[in-house]
Amino acid sequence: MCQAINHYEIVGSFLRPEKLKQAREDFAAGKITQAELKEVEDQTISELVAKQKEVGLKFISDGEFRRSYWHLDFFWGFQGVEHVLMDQGYLFHGEETRADSARLNGKIAFNPEHPVFDEYRFVAAQADGVPVRQSIPAPAQLFVELVRDSNEEKVNAIYPDREALFADIGQAYRETILALYALGCRHLKLDDCTWGMLVDKNYWQSRTNDAYDPQKLQELYLELNNSALVDLPEDLHVTTHVCRGNYHSTWASSGGYEPVADSLLGHEDVEAFFLEFDDERSGDFQPLRFLPEEKKIVLGLVTSKDGALEAKDTLIDRIKEASQYVPLERLSLSPQCGFASTEEGNILTEEDQWKKLQLIIEVADEVWGTKTGIPQ
Repeated sequence: MCQAINHYEIVGSFLRPEKLKQAREDFAAGKITQAELKEVEDQTISELVAKQKEVGLKFISDGEFRRSYWHLDFFWGFQGVEHVLMDQGYLFHGEETRADSARLNGKIAFNPEHPVFDEYRFVAAQADGVPVRQSIPAPAQLFVELVRDSNEEKVNAIYPDREALFADIGQAYRETILALYALGCRHLKLDDCTWGMLVDKNYWQSRTNDAYDPQKLQELYLELNNSALVDLPEDLHVTTHVCRGNYHSTWASSGGYEPVADSLLGHEDVEAFFLEFDDERSGDFQPLRFLPEEKKIVLGLVTSKDGALEAKDTLIDRIKEASQYVPLERLSLSPQCGFASTEEGNILTEEDQWKKLQLIIEVADEVWGTKTGIPQ
């Protein structure tokens, strides 16, 4: 059985090639058909999969090339959820995001035609036996989007009983996860910014005007995420990535994991946690002490937000520092986030992106004795 994580990892998204960006623009402008756009998506995903194999990655991704956002496209695939535009986007550090959102227009339910199934089918066929880790946004992330600003009015109208909403989110997710499993998916990652927002008191207060109790929200996020993970097959490996915002090389919140570590690390029903530790905003490694003995940590020490390469010795020293809290064999190394959480992508080149991954593999080879398979 393939292990849940390797000692060198990716988070999932990759920079969109220019021909894919152009095709999406042309489709939006009515210059090409959906079929023509899909042809470009298929081609660029095939090329990406080949490149991931070439550099020796042990888990691969479709780069989220069929999505505009890491999360919203997935939400729009559920029954009862529609694509809307808000008055403004999220305010990141120095930049405002696009204003797309997900809003209820009915009861949330599983959709057997959800686009994630075609995403998985295609990349799995291209992978030719190399494990695919399918990334989807966490259930808690869907809830946060549904109660965002004016969206909450629809929630209140359709679900006057919030417990019914929570139950439907969990059920829709669980059915989707089981459908992915039936297609052959054995590695699933829940991407989740909700915990990354809670660690920043100032950010959270500005978003909610203190309307929510952070401790009660931690309990709710655990309930939402864990309810989707009940009674899953034993050979389905579920992990999660916790982010503080990643949009065009900008960020949304700051703070170490200490305020949420007991809840998140101690009680979320996943096998491994992909955590950001690429800069001072991320805090230190002390919160890792809450990790149960059977679980693992993927250290996001290499930033995906710019092309400057980290010093190899510094990365090795930081891995050793983290091993004071979690044994070395239960640690891995990865970028801090994806290279393109949205189709804009971060501000670095494709060459930079692959150099970052090569660095990660080389460091893992030195620390854990992995075999890189990097072409010379």
